[in-house]
Order: sequence, then C-alpha cells, then structure tokens
Amino acid sequence: MSALTPVAATRPGAVLADLVPASTAARARVRDVALVLGGAALTGAAAQLVVPVPGSPVPVTGQTFAALLVGAGLGAHRGLLALLVYTLAGAAGVPWLQGGTSGAGGATFGYLFGMMLAAVVVGSLARRGGDRSVLRTAGTMAAGNLAIYAIGVPYLAFATDIPLVEALAVGFVPFIVGDALKMALAMGALPTAWKLAGRR
Repeated sequence: MSALTPVAATRPGAVLADLVPASTAARARVRDVALVLGGAALTGAAAQLVVPVPGSPVPVTGQTFAALLVGAGLGAHRGLLALLVYTLAGAAGVPWLQGGTSGAGGATFGYLFGMMLAAVVVGSLARRGGDRSVLRTAGTMAAGNLAIYAIGVPYLAFATDIPLVEALAVGFVPFIVGDALKMALAMGALPTAWKLAGRR
C-alpha cells in the first residue's frame, strides 16, 4: 500500500490506518506490519474480557468487537492478516484466545474464522466510507456481525452435533443485545475519529 499523507488519507478510499504517516514504501511496509501485529494484540487483549452465557458454550467476549474495529481501522487486507495472526498464534499455543486459552478446535473455533471474514467485510465497507457516519457505521457493523455468525453458528452446530436451529438459539440469539451495544460504541467512536482526523 502506498504511503498517504493525513490530508489525502481522509479522502474516500482510505481507512483510519492510512493516517499513520510513512514517507517511503519501505516505511509503509514496516508500518503495515506493526499495524497487523497491533491489531492481533488488541484482539488478544479484548478476548480476555469474558462473560459466560448460561446454557450456551459460547461466552460474551470483547474479541468480536475488537475484530470489527480492527477490520474497519486497518482495512480488509491488513485486518484479515491481523485476525489470521491472532488465530494462528492462538492455535499454536499463545494464551490469548478467549479467557487466556489456546489451541485449535472446540465449539467456538468457527467464530474465529467468522471474525476473519468480518474483518474483510468491514474493512471493504470502511474503504468505501462505511465508517464515516453514524448510520453507515451501523450498517457496516451489522454486516460484520452477520459474517461472524454465518461461519460461527454452523461450525458450532457441527462441533457439538446439534441442529442448526438449536445452534442459533445458543450461539446467536443470546448475543443480539450485546452486539447492539457494541454497534452503538462503534457508531460513536469511528465517525468521531474521522471528524478529528479531518481537523488536523
């Protein structure tokens, strides 16, 4: 990705990460690596916020919100790489999956693949201005959440050998209110960040 000045980065076609200056192509690559690693670390830190849901093997965590912010802030390519690093490192033994766990498999592992897809969806929409107003951000976050569940819920049904309808009941329905709250936070944070960037 080419280096952009802050002024150029606030134009359509840019994401928030493009505001980080890089005067040469080599520095832009270093910046992008740092952003990817930072996005993975942010997701890992947020994954330590865990609230069990009675009757469901899927807890409420901060990692889904972090994944959506990473996708919007970094864009589709860097966002996907950040979530891929997070997932592969967690599968390899880094204890930063939900609640300090690690390893591959398990009933909730499909949600990690859903978060990768969500980063691509949200990042692509953000590059089209999907995070620059409250209403657009709401639509962008809703699309990202649906991407997470589109993979997470069927995987949950497969991993636990339950019908898809039951997987929806335990892996989607209990999280609607929490997702709405996360969307509200994003609706305030992302457009505000763009407004502040435009005043620089």
